[in-house]
Amino acid sequence: MAYFIKILFAPLLICLSIAPFALAEDDPFIKNRQFMVEYDIKGRGIADKKILDVMLKVKRHLFVDKGLQKQAYADHPLPIGEGQTISQPYVVALMTEALKLKPGDRVLEVGTGSGYQAAVLAEIVKEVYTIEIRKNLADMATKRLKELGYANIKVKHGDGYFGWEEFAPFDAIIVTAAANHIPPSLIKQLKDGGRLILPLGSTFYYQTLTLLTKKGGELKTEQLGGVAFVPMVGEAQKDSAR
Repeated sequence: MAYFIKILFAPLLICLSIAPFALAEDDPFIKNRQFMVEYDIKGRGIADKKILDVMLKVKRHLFVDKGLQKQAYADHPLPIGEGQTISQPYVVALMTEALKLKPGDRVLEVGTGSGYQAAVLAEIVKEVYTIEIRKNLADMATKRLKELGYANIKVKHGDGYFGWEEFAPFDAIIVTAAANHIPPSLIKQLKDGGRLILPLGSTFYYQTLTLLTKKGGELKTEQLGGVAFVPMVGEAQKDSAR
C-alpha cells in the first residue's frame, strides 16, 4: 500500500525479452502487463526470474475496481477503499524479491488490502497467512482470492501487530503498512534465519523500506530505499501515541 520515492531510470528502448503469451480474449491487459514487467520492474533492477514470471502472471486489474482497471499496470498505487491503496507494482516486486522466498516457505503478510500482494506470494510459496484490520477489505479479499483459486492463502480479520501465533513460526514476514517500530510479536514469530520486510519510520511522511534478517536471536538490518506507505492502525497506532 505504497509508492516508491527513489526514482530509478530505465532504458528508453524496450525489448520484450519475456516470451510472448497468447493474447487470450479474457485477458485484454496482457500487453500492459508485459510492458509493466519489462519496463517498470525488470528495467529497474528486479532480476529474479520467478518474480518476473509471477508479476506477469498475476492479473493486477482483477484487484481494483472496474473503473480503475485501465490504470492497473501503471507504476503507482491505486485506491481500494477506506483510505487504503494497492501498492505500486515495483514495490510489490522489490519487497517480494528481498525476502528470497523458497517454494516450501510459510509467509505472514500484515495488511491484506486488495489481496494482490498475497496472490503474488502464493504463486511462489507453499502457504500465505494474511491479516487485514478492516473487515470490509478482509471480506472482499477473501472472496476475491477464493474466486481466483488461491487455496494456499488464509485471510484473517484482525490486528496484524500481534501476528498470527497459531501458525507461527514463519519463514518470512511482510508488512504493507508503515510503522515507527517493529512489532515485537512479529520478531518472535519469525523463524531463525527468516526475513522480515517493512516500511519503517514516520507514519505521517516517508519511511525507509527495511529488511531484517533474524540470526541467533539478533536482527541484521538492511535499508532498501525511501517509500511512502499508509500507516498501521490498531495497536501500532496506540503504541505510537504513548
